Amino acid sequence: MAESSFDIVSSVDLQEVKNAIAQATKEIQTRFDLKGSGSSVELQGEEILIASSDDFKLKAVKDVLEGRLVKRNVPLKALSFGTVDQALGGTVRQRVTLQKGIPIEKAREIVKIIKGTKLKVQAAIQGDQLRVSGKNKDDLQAVMQLLRGTDLGIDMQFTNRR
Repeated sequence: MAESSFDIVSSVDLQEVKNAIAQATKEIQTRFDLKGSGSSVELQGEEILIASSDDFKLKAVKDVLEGRLVKRNVPLKALSFGTVDQALGGTVRQRVTLQKGIPIEKAREIVKIIKGTKLKVQAAIQGDQLRVSGKNKDDLQAVMQLLRGTDLGIDMQFTNRR
């Protein structure tokens, strides 16, 4: 019997992020409490830059962005919020990094969890993703179910099932 396998990856649909940012920008420009505050949301490469006139408005802009991302099925676990920095003119800004790939320490943690199941599967780290393989498809599905129920703080997708 041939081996079956699947890959564990972590990726974000950048087009959906761009759409969510466009919607959030429109809402920020028309919302009464944010109108004229100089608040903005911009995509800069793999990062989102949130800026506003004070901490309170920055939190409101962040809430608007998160709401739009959720409506577009972009998981919030894929966002890593940086510290709030003071900018010129008394304004504040915050950088949000989009998660691409599984960090090596999380990959090791996932491998440890899989080995702890005592199922007859092998997990191998391949760059920023993991490949899980085994002879029994039921064991592979049990691993997927276990990982879905485990909160590792990252968003995971299961792809390339064979």
